[in-house]
Amino acid sequence: MPTTLLGPLAVNNRFQKQGVGKLLLVDALKRSYKISKSIASFAVVVDPIDEDAERFYAKYGFIKLPDSGKMFLTMNTIKTLFE
Repeated sequence: MPTTLLGPLAVNNRFQKQGVGKLLLVDALKRSYKISKSIASFAVVVDPIDEDAERFYAKYGFIKLPDSGKMFLTMNTIKTLFE
């Protein structure tokens, strides 16, 4: 099943807790959604580096995949954000 894999999103310590991570994620999801129309991607997948990152993605609706540590968000869910 075709998916879009996001690389790690990192924010410098000086800018954490200021909403920069959310802005990076929204931008990445918007770009992923736009390109999904051309490449037929079903979902966006992330591989959280630690529990803090996992909580960050879960806050935005990502679902943990069993036995892999990865998380995903379907394009149908992302679609509701941008249409």
